[in-house]
Amino acid sequence: MKIGIVTYNLAREWDLPTLIERCAATGMQGVELRTGHAHQVEVDLTPKQRNEVRQRFTDSPVELAGLGSAFEYHSVDPGEVRRNIEGTKEYVKLAADVGAPGVKVRPNGLNVDKGVPKEQTLEQVGKALRECGEFAEDCGVEIRLEVHGRDTSLPPNIRAILDAADHDNVFVCWNSNQSDVVDGSVRQSFDLVGGRIRLVHMRDLYLEDYPWRELLGLLQDSGYQGYCLAEISESADPERVMRYYRALWLAYQGVQ
Repeated sequence: MKIGIVTYNLAREWDLPTLIERCAATGMQGVELRTGHAHQVEVDLTPKQRNEVRQRFTDSPVELAGLGSAFEYHSVDPGEVRRNIEGTKEYVKLAADVGAPGVKVRPNGLNVDKGVPKEQTLEQVGKALRECGEFAEDCGVEIRLEVHGRDTSLPPNIRAILDAADHDNVFVCWNSNQSDVVDGSVRQSFDLVGGRIRLVHMRDLYLEDYPWRELLGLLQDSGYQGYCLAEISESADPERVMRYYRALWLAYQGVQ
């Protein structure tokens, strides 16, 4: 497994050279670039600028682990769903151009308060993901569904979305939510989606109400070789925090 960061929120104000420099200095092997942040890796980049982003990572020891979008597909408005699907496709093109292996998307809630059965929304999200997954596959990019949103973040609902998507290029971004934990363990939740995980977001590792050691063990046992990314708050001393985070992540795995 590899360690890195999500630019949300720790690095939201860093430009790309600063981001890469700080990751390299602290042993962070990779980064997921969240849309809307100061590094400005967005769909409006020209072909030349996209190539420059790719080259910056190629010339550094830091990998571009993925792009983090906020596209979602649960709306009761079909036009809004279509806009998110088409937006995802444009973001996938960006990922392919800058060398990102995957794009993170998300569900962000159900519509039961609007009279829409839960199952209908989960199926709707899944079908949208299938279309995105098909498009992304042709570009050599993965679609990674974040375990996210009120009620949609429940692992059984994520499993239902994956089943509705029914596509080999739709994967999971594990988000380390408290709702993963059942009787002090994440095994039950992990077993629902473990074989589909392509990215892991982790909160502060000092939080004792989440079984971090168990999660890392389950990932290792499953053969996971992707990134565990720190999704943590801003700090006045970010490099110190990043070094400590990496050290604790290694310690939890028993790595010297």
